[in-house]
Amino acid sequence: MITNNVLQDVLTIARQRSAELVATRRHIHKHPELSFQEFETAAFVRSKLEEFDIPYAVCSPTGTIATIGFGTRCVGLRADIDALPISEATGLDCASVHDGKMHACGHDAHTAMLLGAAKILKEREASLPGIVKLFFQPGEEKSPGGAKVMIEHGALEAPTPEVMFAQHCDPEGVVGEIALVDGPVMAANDELFWTVSGVSSHAAQPHKGSDTIPASAALIQAVQTLVSREKDPFAPGVISITTINGGTATNVVPDMVKLSGTMRSMSEEWRAYIHKRLQEVTAGIASTYGVSIELEFVHGYPVLSNDRQVTDFTREIATTIVGERAVKAFEPKMWAEDFAFFAQQVPSCYWMLGVRPPSQSQMFGLHHPEFSPSEDALPIGTAMLVASAMTWLSST
Repeated sequence: MITNNVLQDVLTIARQRSAELVATRRHIHKHPELSFQEFETAAFVRSKLEEFDIPYAVCSPTGTIATIGFGTRCVGLRADIDALPISEATGLDCASVHDGKMHACGHDAHTAMLLGAAKILKEREASLPGIVKLFFQPGEEKSPGGAKVMIEHGALEAPTPEVMFAQHCDPEGVVGEIALVDGPVMAANDELFWTVSGVSSHAAQPHKGSDTIPASAALIQAVQTLVSREKDPFAPGVISITTINGGTATNVVPDMVKLSGTMRSMSEEWRAYIHKRLQEVTAGIASTYGVSIELEFVHGYPVLSNDRQVTDFTREIATTIVGERAVKAFEPKMWAEDFAFFAQQVPSCYWMLGVRPPSQSQMFGLHHPEFSPSEDALPIGTAMLVASAMTWLSST
């Protein structure tokens, strides 16, 4: 049985290794790589695992799976390793050396904490009543998502985890806080692309063509009505049209307009319903305006939903690590996260790790070129991963 004293010792050890965690995080931060291009990052992760004498397997070109311990029971821990196409503006000594690439979502911290957890768990391997499986996952920021790719490569097999845990830097939470919620955490996301095609004409004689501009405007209005009039007001859902491209001159009716956007939902049922309605509305607008409209769906990630039992368990771990007052309720966001693919297959808990310095009332948010999480959070996240794995394997 894992006692509270043992879990507090894990936090103490993680804090004693703060300098090592910081150095790992800064190295990764300085060398960001985009989704599914994380070859240098994967090599660095694998070199650390070799240093810790932890066996690993390559799972997809830049994905890595490591195992610690022996037995039939298994717990999974996951970190994402990719960066974003953002030009960094932090001015830090460890700022990105790759123009137009930045760890602006905290994945550098996620990876550093999982590596830190790996080292601590390896040192306790003899007393582990099971296997801890570590997932260093590529491509979280880009559909189809590295989680899906790893699962297709057999990541959840031999052994299959009973449960999985993951975390994310939270700029709204102060260092020392853990936020989590039962059920939906983040939304399903889909990308939408329309091509509106008509017949070009002189702008002074629109009756001689089929005008794609009014058709596009009608399409945008109709799509927004689906959200405002066909969705339960108490059910979260968003459709945002984010790009419109068409036309080259003031006196020419264009023969083509392209639109794109995103759809977010917390319900797979509503997601399926809106897919159907978008096709029907698109066809209706095309008929009404005498144009042709092609709609392409790029299916993204499913709803990320926490398992209640695993979340209750994690809440108890967090209470031991940071104290009851620092364990907060997380308000679900319309963001998307491909850990959802793992959570569909394995009961899971995904929590938010506070990274805002206590001295600041607010900080730059995720995906901002000046996002800079407090490194004081690294030992806490490391301890949470270790404690969750150790305690679960020691229970029942």
